[in-house]
Amino acid sequence: MPDRLMLLDTASLYFRAFFGVPDSIRSHDGTPVNAVRGLAEMIARLVTEYGATHLVACWDEDWRPGWRVDLIPSYKSHRIAEDVAGAPDVEVVPEALVRQVPMIRRVLGLAGIAVVGAAGHEADDVIGTYASQADLPVDVVTGDRDLFQVVDDSRGVRVIYTAKGMRNLEVVTDAVVVGKYRVLPEQYADFAALRGDASDGLPGVAGIGEKTAASLLLAYGTLDGLLAAAADPGSGLSAPVRAKLAASADYLTVAPAVVNVVRDLALPTLDDAGARLHPVTGNARTELESLASDWNLGGPVRRLLDALDLRP
Repeated sequence: MPDRLMLLDTASLYFRAFFGVPDSIRSHDGTPVNAVRGLAEMIARLVTEYGATHLVACWDEDWRPGWRVDLIPSYKSHRIAEDVAGAPDVEVVPEALVRQVPMIRRVLGLAGIAVVGAAGHEADDVIGTYASQADLPVDVVTGDRDLFQVVDDSRGVRVIYTAKGMRNLEVVTDAVVVGKYRVLPEQYADFAALRGDASDGLPGVAGIGEKTAASLLLAYGTLDGLLAAAADPGSGLSAPVRAKLAASADYLTVAPAVVNVVRDLALPTLDDAGARLHPVTGNARTELESLASDWNLGGPVRRLLDALDLRP
């Protein structure tokens, strides 16, 4: 089996599992386990279907990093459940899911699946770094289209997009990004900055939507190229577009730093992280099977173990 790395946008997946699996599914003591079951099922299927030999569950150590908020205060502001001065923001997460996150970490640990986060950064930044630096083909599993920016056919990096559900997974390549948005993957972050994204609290440039953003990037290549044209009276850029860009000048100065994923974090190597998948044996297998019984995770954990048993 040729080596292939899979990077999970873990929170994206366990949120999807939580809302996609009935919350009536509980452990013997009544604790909800729908997110744990759903995530184990997802991983078993993804590893098998896409032939992953290495896997990293990328983790949000900071889902709303202060340095991004300092640049754009509205960044993810609508997702804050509790705002306490001088303390980290508390994200809106159902209590039944909060209770399952430690269980998810326990199952991943016993299954030998690497979990990697970075202080002050989101899982997207961990994904951006590994996807940019890995010397093997990469599948990024996410429901977040912002990660389309890491797609790169020349390096074998693609996105397994979950937005339409696990029954309708979409493999996103260069051609798919161009077909959807009329921009190249390497232009996607600039495109998102111009267009804005309500789901992340990014205002974008008023009056510039997807079609206009795409046409401007087709003409000028990058946001920097567009802004250079706006500053050049002889560039031929229309007066209305110049006015819109000028009105959003402060936003456009900081937006790229917020929208672009970080690609140079100091992360453990794949070997040091323990990313290579392997069968679960010994005490870890015994304990995981015991937890599967106690937590009502039987079928999904069995399928996860079966998928890992097929790894060398």
